[in-house]
Amino acid sequence: MSIRLSNGSEIPIEMHKVRIVQKVRLAPARERFRAIEEAGYNTFLLRTRDIFLDMLTDSGTNAMTDNQQAAMMQADDAYAGSESFYKLADAVKEIFGYQYLLPAHQGRAAEHLLAKTFVKPGHIVPMNYHFTTTKAHFDLAGGKVLELYTDEALNTQSSVPFKGNMDLDRLRAAIEKAGPENVSFVRMEATTNLIGGQPFSLENLRAIKKMIEPMGIFLVVDGSLISENAYFIRQREPGYEKASIRDIIGEIMSIADLCYLSGRKSCSVRGGMIATNRKDLYEAIRPWLPVYEGFFTYGGMSSKEIEAMAVGIREMTELEVAGASADAIKYFVGLLESKGIPVVTPPGGLAGHVDAMRFIPHVPQSEYPAGALAAAVYLTSGIRGMERGSVSMDRDAEGNDVPSDLELVRLAVPRRVFTMSHFQYAADRLKWLYDHRTMVGGLRFIEEPPVLRFFAGRMEAIGGWGEKLAEAFEKEFGADC
Repeated sequence: MSIRLSNGSEIPIEMHKVRIVQKVRLAPARERFRAIEEAGYNTFLLRTRDIFLDMLTDSGTNAMTDNQQAAMMQADDAYAGSESFYKLADAVKEIFGYQYLLPAHQGRAAEHLLAKTFVKPGHIVPMNYHFTTTKAHFDLAGGKVLELYTDEALNTQSSVPFKGNMDLDRLRAAIEKAGPENVSFVRMEATTNLIGGQPFSLENLRAIKKMIEPMGIFLVVDGSLISENAYFIRQREPGYEKASIRDIIGEIMSIADLCYLSGRKSCSVRGGMIATNRKDLYEAIRPWLPVYEGFFTYGGMSSKEIEAMAVGIREMTELEVAGASADAIKYFVGLLESKGIPVVTPPGGLAGHVDAMRFIPHVPQSEYPAGALAAAVYLTSGIRGMERGSVSMDRDAEGNDVPSDLELVRLAVPRRVFTMSHFQYAADRLKWLYDHRTMVGGLRFIEEPPVLRFFAGRMEAIGGWGEKLAEAFEKEFGADC
């Protein structure tokens, strides 16, 4: 939560205390240059030992609570019929209101099961925006992802509160063109990852359901960041100012026909699941679970993770937990804005996002500006962020690059991990980089996988700008910084 100080400013206040710490190291700029060169200018391929602040992702990196850790000690390791599973099922029924549960080892495993079961060749899958693994699974199944976002969604300088909403007119037109029988389902992502963690509103979700239900199309919610989306609804949607996070989540789930999620985010534990009240959907997916994941009562998760997820589902409904990262991100984005750094506004639910096309406009999209800026941020700060731009798009069937709608550097803010001094340091180093932004050049691939290339692809700095930037930073701050 945030509190207002006597001078009128607002800061996030941590409603927890730190009991266990993990040591980090700030490697000198020369070491960072060698590390990013070895990683092929791909921050995914950096080693933890070379990273100061790891802001690559909020997935699986949130701090777990003492209650979650304690629950892990009570795990029932039975292969079948584990009591740990039934604790998770009880939590899902209590918070989501769903009777049927299918555990999976993480969110993309749930996506695979949905693709295997419901996405057919020639089908369309309308959504508010794609996520990388979602699109990959649905494309591989022969479907076509349609991103039916609103006009304001791609405006990185905005005050629109729900940029994750779906355009209803575009949805209606897409269904009429394809025919309802050729729509696998409609997917809504809670805080759309690739456009800055932007939420959808309950008003928009209800309108979608009202439109598609008579056509026999079901509604799927990716609830990986459902807690944060509910927090934004409470903050931004009229009529929900006094609503509890639990009630808002319950209302979202009452509208959706099925929810799947990665537990690595809102639940703060590694794992995933699919849940629904529709027996027909459950029974269609269920046979594939032991084929691709594991038995019905563990689904690829360890029993310890299942126990911790059951606790995490309940804890994510607490106001101070739901707002932990959202309020920290708001503070961080405010710091960056105050220094003139181009960021996505309003602040979203998983990270502070830097707009690379406004930061380094001299680097064309064909040279991957978001990837270049992510590497430059690491070089000048030791902070590992993540490219969310054209590197995260795979090539088309003819082998051509597909330019991304946005070129963003995602600086993720895991729950209860960083302090305000970390954000202040990050903002300071990004300001230095912004003042020296003309030194940043483009990238080109030297190793490129055929799918999800952002995970393992390697690049090089065109013109050797990486070494020159490291030298300039070292000259100003010294060899030890």
